[in-house]
Amino acid sequence: MSELSFEQMLESSLKTIRTGEVVTGTVIDVKDDEIILNIGYKSDGIISKSEYTNDPSVNLHDAVKVGDQIEAKVVKVNDGEGQVALSYKRLAADRGNKRLEEAFNNQEVLKAKVTNVLDGGLSVTVDEARVFIPASLVSDGYERNLNKYADQEIEFVITEFNPRKRRVIGNRKTLIVAAKEAQQKKLFESIEVGMDVTGTVKNVTDFGVFIDLGGADGLLHISEMSWGRVDNPKKVFKPGDEITARIKEINDKKIALTLKLPETNPWTDAAQKYAVGNVVTGKVARMTDFGAFVELEPGVDALLHVSQISKTRVEKPSDVLTVGQEIEAKVVDFNEETKKISLSIKALSAPVAETAPVEEAVEAVEETAAEAVEAVEETAAEAVEAVEETAEEAVEAVEEAAAPVEEAVEDAVKAVTEE
Repeated sequence: MSELSFEQMLESSLKTIRTGEVVTGTVIDVKDDEIILNIGYKSDGIISKSEYTNDPSVNLHDAVKVGDQIEAKVVKVNDGEGQVALSYKRLAADRGNKRLEEAFNNQEVLKAKVTNVLDGGLSVTVDEARVFIPASLVSDGYERNLNKYADQEIEFVITEFNPRKRRVIGNRKTLIVAAKEAQQKKLFESIEVGMDVTGTVKNVTDFGVFIDLGGADGLLHISEMSWGRVDNPKKVFKPGDEITARIKEINDKKIALTLKLPETNPWTDAAQKYAVGNVVTGKVARMTDFGAFVELEPGVDALLHVSQISKTRVEKPSDVLTVGQEIEAKVVDFNEETKKISLSIKALSAPVAETAPVEEAVEAVEETAAEAVEAVEETAAEAVEAVEETAEEAVEAVEEAAAPVEEAVEDAVKAVTEE
């Protein structure tokens, strides 16, 4: 038997490898774009960065160290430069697919980092196996900006698994819906009408504010925001504000909130504060042609009629008043039932004592007028009586004057008859 050369003996001592085989090697060098392994073969194994991970942000120097043991899959026995091309991520992906298949069958909740934000959804990686989460399954509502999920760890379940077609679909929406339903159930079991709750402003509209109470939204309608007047909720609240409000009504899954608490109702002691005769101060809130509405305090408005603004004639309130102007006036009418208050600036310069002469003058005028009417009636009666007497006398005079004529006629008729 002939002696073998050193090269032949060395080659015979080394193992043989095949494409697709899994080998274990020891890291002998780490470069920026590749890892070099001693795999017990005549050539070293090379793992490029793109075959190590799908995450471009990974730094190989941080990921592995010289001396580490790594398993990898053989891609090519000879990469063209006499080295063995290996892939760490493909082996990890094979194992990851098995992991995903188990999770799919068991409906297990997985947690992974978002590696790519795509136009139609998110791409996450589980042990180098890719999972696609469509935009419609990222949340329970429309997501305008998916970029906020970049590099974030998210939870999801696998709802479709077909590795042959490279179709592995993740679903985050179903977890969010289930969590909200559980949270909603817990919330409704713990709340009741009249309870104070704290939440975060979720959305502001022209008619009210939606507040996230943790499991359900509560609506704070514009009419329930204050005892005073609120023209635009967007000037009072903004998304993210924390609000404590009282539950006014619960109707199925709808919660109505209010900030108009009975203990802060300004009408509770309004009868004493705004009694007739009291002098009050307020601000002109709005104006009409017939008067100005004055805010005495939030929730309490009073009407200052145009006729009560000044002793002199005022055509329109806006001729002498401006919105926001502070005025002083006297309460001349208070109706607690209808919550209506009337004010008068004119009354401030017209003491109550001065009304007596006016009343006396009115009475005097009325008496004079009555006397005048009576005098006219008497004169008219006398005139009628005089006319009637004169008429009777005239009739008698005519009758007396006509008597002789009648007698002469009768005599003439008799004479003619006798002849």
